[in-house]
Amino acid sequence: MRPLTPTETSTLGILTAACLAVLVNTWRSDGEPLFASLAISGIAFAFTYATILWSGEVFMRKGFKGRDLSKKNGGEIPETMGLVCALVYLLVLVSFLPFAFKSHIVASTLDAGYDKDRILEGGGMETGRFLHRFPLEKLASYGFAYATLASTTILGILDDAFDMRWRHKFFIPAFAALPMLALYFVDFGVTHVSVPVPLRQYLGVGELIDLGGFYYVYMGAISIFCPNCINIMAGINGIEVGQSIVIACLILLNDALYLFPAAHRPPHPAEESHLFSVYLLLPFLGVSVALALHNWFPAKVFVGDTYCYFAGMVFAVVGILGHFSKTLLLLFIPQIFNFLYSAPQLFKLVPCPRHRLPRFNARTGLLEPSVATFEEAQPLRPLVGEGLKLLDTVHIVRVKTDERGRVTETSNLTILNLWLVWRGPLREDRLAVEILLLQTGVGLLGLWARHSLALLLFTADNRF
Repeated sequence: MRPLTPTETSTLGILTAACLAVLVNTWRSDGEPLFASLAISGIAFAFTYATILWSGEVFMRKGFKGRDLSKKNGGEIPETMGLVCALVYLLVLVSFLPFAFKSHIVASTLDAGYDKDRILEGGGMETGRFLHRFPLEKLASYGFAYATLASTTILGILDDAFDMRWRHKFFIPAFAALPMLALYFVDFGVTHVSVPVPLRQYLGVGELIDLGGFYYVYMGAISIFCPNCINIMAGINGIEVGQSIVIACLILLNDALYLFPAAHRPPHPAEESHLFSVYLLLPFLGVSVALALHNWFPAKVFVGDTYCYFAGMVFAVVGILGHFSKTLLLLFIPQIFNFLYSAPQLFKLVPCPRHRLPRFNARTGLLEPSVATFEEAQPLRPLVGEGLKLLDTVHIVRVKTDERGRVTETSNLTILNLWLVWRGPLREDRLAVEILLLQTGVGLLGLWARHSLALLLFTADNRF
C-alpha cells in the first residue's frame, strides 16, 4: 500500500471539504440536485483515487496482478482496479438519491395537505406516510439501473477471476439488462421509430413505424454490445478508461443540448430523461478520471475486465432509460468499426491469438502492429486468404505471403493495429492520444449529423 503524498493528501482533502460544503448547503437550501451530483462526483473522485493506491497491494496478494507487455522492463502491477471504481460508483449512486428526491419526500411526508398521523377508516389500521405523490416511477429508474450495473460488475469480477471464454460471456449482459428492459416496457413502452422522408413512399408508411418486440431485441443488443465493445478495444495504457471518459463527455454534451435554457422554452419534454443521464454520468466521470490518472502511461494499475463491462453498461443504461439509444450508437462508431473489423478473428475465420495488443519493439521503444501467423499444417482457407490480400492492397491489413502466394502472416484485426499500419510505429501514449482524438472527432461528427444533417432525412429534430 502506497500512502498518499503530502500534495495528494492536501489536494484531495481540499476537494473533499469543498464538495461536502456544497452538499450541506444543497441539503439546507433545497438546491438543485445537479450541484449535489457534481459534489458527490468530486468526493467519488477523491475516494477512488486514494482507495486505488491503498488497495493495490491487497489485489496483488490475492493474485489480481499482471505484467505490462508493452514495456522494456515491465514489472507486475495490480489488476482489476476497475472494481474499485464500480463499487465506489454504486455507493455514491445510492448516496445521491436523498438529494435527487428531497423535494418530493418533503412534499409527500410533511406538508402535502394531509395529516401524517391520519388513520383510515375500515379496520382502523394506521397507514403511515402518504407517499401517493412520490414519483415512484422515477425512483424505479435508479433502482433498476443500480441492479443492472451491480449484476454487470459481478460478471466482470467473474471474468477477471476465472478468465471466462469470450463465447461464454458474450450474451450475459443481456440477462443483466432484463429488469431494465421490463421497466422500459411498463414505464415508457415506446417502440416506434421515425421513418426517413425519402423512404416513406416506398415502405407505404407514415412518419412513424412501430417495431414492437424487435425494438426490445435492439435494446438487448445494445446492452450486449456496449460492455463488450469497450473490452475489445483495449490493450494499451489508458485506452479503456480514456475512451469511456470521451464517450461520457459526448453524452453529456448531447444532454446539454436538451437542457440548455436558451434552446427551448418551456422545458423540453425529455428534460427529465436527460437529467437522469447527467446524474448517472457525473459520478461515473469522477471515478473514471481517478482511475485514468493511475492507468495512463506508464500505467501503475490495470483496469481489468470489470471496468470494461461496468463502463459499457453505464452507457447502455443511460441510453435505454434516457430514451436516446439510437443516438448513443453515433458515439460508438469507432467501437462499431473495431467490432466489425475484428469479426473475422472473433468468429474464427482468421486464427485469433490469445493477445492481440500491439507488439512492443524493445529496441526502438515503439509499438508496432502485432501479427497472427498461419502454419503450413493449418493454412487459411483460400477464399479468406484472397480476401486478406485484397484488403492489403487498400492498406486495411498488412499481410505476408510465401513464394506460392499463400498468406502466412497478417496483422491482427483491431483498430489499434490498423492505426499502426497506417501511421507506422508509435510510442504507447502517442497511440492512445491519437485514438482518443479520433474518438472525440467522430463522436462530435455523429452529434452534428444527429442534430443538423438528419434534417435532410427527417422533418424535424426532436431537440426543439
